[in-house]
Amino acid sequence: MNPGVNPNRPFNVALIIPTGIGAAIGGYAGDALPVARAIAQVCDRLITHPNILNGAQLYWPIPNADYVEGYGLDQFAAGRWGLRAVQSNTIGLVIDSGLEPDLRLRHLQAADAARATLGLTLTDAALTDAPLGVTLSTAASGATWGTLQNPDSLLRAAAAVIQAGATAIAVVARFPDDVGSAALEQYRHGSGVDPLAGAEAVISHLVVRTFGLPCAHAPALLPLPLDPNLSPRSAAEELGHTFLPCVLVGLSRAPQFVTASNRSESGQDHLGQDHLWRNNLWRDNVDAVVVPESACGGSAVLSWSQTQAKIITVADNATTLNVTPELLGLPELMGPNRLRSQSYGEAIGMLVALRAGLNPLSLTPHIQPIGWLTSQTEATKPVRV
Repeated sequence: MNPGVNPNRPFNVALIIPTGIGAAIGGYAGDALPVARAIAQVCDRLITHPNILNGAQLYWPIPNADYVEGYGLDQFAAGRWGLRAVQSNTIGLVIDSGLEPDLRLRHLQAADAARATLGLTLTDAALTDAPLGVTLSTAASGATWGTLQNPDSLLRAAAAVIQAGATAIAVVARFPDDVGSAALEQYRHGSGVDPLAGAEAVISHLVVRTFGLPCAHAPALLPLPLDPNLSPRSAAEELGHTFLPCVLVGLSRAPQFVTASNRSESGQDHLGQDHLWRNNLWRDNVDAVVVPESACGGSAVLSWSQTQAKIITVADNATTLNVTPELLGLPELMGPNRLRSQSYGEAIGMLVALRAGLNPLSLTPHIQPIGWLTSQTEATKPVRV
């Protein structure tokens, strides 16, 4: 056994890279997967979100990673929801009626391929009764977002697949083709913001908030013309006509959400020993949170800053934002719970130290001597002989 591991105390880490903010790592097509794979090697359980693990037709199953949609992750970090591990989910596929008939068929065939090749379980698909009408927008900060013209149609289709037995929901919505736009060109060349990410978050947030089930989204687009100068970070989205495979794989093992209202359904026996309830993962079980230094204003990070979790910021992962712990006043609130790293490699080293029960600062050559608490008066200070 590794002598640095406490067998009675799992070490859990949350990895957060907000979507739609042009993160240098994690702002493209699954390009943060290597970071997630590396961090998963030094923790017992990794809690992260779909845009980190999704790579269109590329994916990498990480056995100890929890695939948690952004709204659900915020609820988890706030302590309102817990996470219950599952062996597998039954996935309900919702397809936007705005897809052209050929594109609908392509996505049904992709889902069938996941059933036949990967052994996943899906219900029959539901077609929305009206086109979802996705629109894309960009905020002044450079972050992307979007709207739905017919959100009720999405919810009716989601309710239909739940009625058919779905315990997780995959949504395929028709997104506007924006061939030739400056934003798309920048993104394809590795220097811009994902133009789809903000609208994708709107779709999944709506479903998770309404039904309390795991959900992720795969945009439907027409193939783009070949580009010889394509960035490797964007290349995964250019492999074919669908982004659905990674979503189905992620949802197949996504944890279910547990709330106070369904506690009685999660294992409480007649002696009041609710074993399954206590074995769920809760926000106070998270030991460390890794986040870009310039993107610390999200709900999940702010919630965890009020706990004993270590907040490890990564300076190298630049974003379009400038919401640092210093700007928010978090260093004073978190005290020694805030750790600053330059890169994900350094952050992983800090996680190894934390798991071993070490102060990561003890691995550096500069350790400040112990001082006096500012509230202590001169009269009460002990005299050193």
